[in-house]
Amino acid sequence: MKSGEPDAGGTGAGADRPRITLPEWPVVFDQGICEVPLDFDAAWAKGWRHFGSRFFRYSLMMKDEAVLRVQCARLDLERFVMTKSQRRTWRNNDDTRLHIAPPTPDDREEIIFLKHRDRFSDNVPEALTDFLGPEGTAAPCPCVQLSVYVGDALVAASFLGVGQTSCSSIYAIFDPAHERRRLGIYTALREIELARRIGLRYYYLGYITVEPSCYDYKKQFSGLEIFSWEGDWVAETT
Repeated sequence: MKSGEPDAGGTGAGADRPRITLPEWPVVFDQGICEVPLDFDAAWAKGWRHFGSRFFRYSLMMKDEAVLRVQCARLDLERFVMTKSQRRTWRNNDDTRLHIAPPTPDDREEIIFLKHRDRFSDNVPEALTDFLGPEGTAAPCPCVQLSVYVGDALVAASFLGVGQTSCSSIYAIFDPAHERRRLGIYTALREIELARRIGLRYYYLGYITVEPSCYDYKKQFSGLEIFSWEGDWVAETT
């Protein structure tokens, strides 16, 4: 499940930075707009995420009045191996059809997005364009859309930013009527498969938290590396 990502907060130039701190935890709140191509691999490696032209990174977030410590997560695709549960999810979707193309969200994706959005009670996004920009293409980053069909019915879609040596998962939606298929996990596995096929080294999962949260499913992927907010990536051991 990829939920509505929390906002980076009011942290632009001149904005007051949060006064909440935690012992020995870096306070990072940055954001900006970039509408031209850049070195996306370098940006992702420094903890940046982006929705369309809006780039941001942050090391703290609020959840039910609690402060959660945020970490950037990526997979070293040379070390990734599916778990037993992930292999089962893959097999359970053998009857689906996958289509990969440049992003072209239309009414079908919008209907699924609205159903998907109803699952969340906080950080609820307004529209799919919150993640893909007003044109729905995720520009300026090159992006592909992975669409999953059962028969002729679209049941899930995910959007993947693609760099030279790495890729970054932007957002995924699925029809809750097919929740047992674990389509959020399945689209992530398909993104990983694509990344490996085109020779990429890293797959950026987005953010996780030190404390328990809805992002804990990302910690189940092998080959996980965590950004220290001081410039280093540390491999997680199981």
